[in-house]
Amino acid sequence: MKYKTGAGRTSGTTSWSEDPNTQIAAKLKALYQSVQEEAIPSRFLDLLEKLDAAERQSVLQGRE
Repeated sequence: MKYKTGAGRTSGTTSWSEDPNTQIAAKLKALYQSVQEEAIPSRFLDLLEKLDAAERQSVLQGRE
């Protein structure tokens, strides 16, 4: 099947694996999944715990 592109050029059919947008999407998905699987650094967890403690303290002081 042939179709005209926006510039008026005729283009043949391309398989999904040859489509640049499909390749980009697959690579972005792989990158996102690898980031999801990474462990959260202990330093970041410590900072989150300190933030939670500060918020709890702030709430307690606001009630007094």
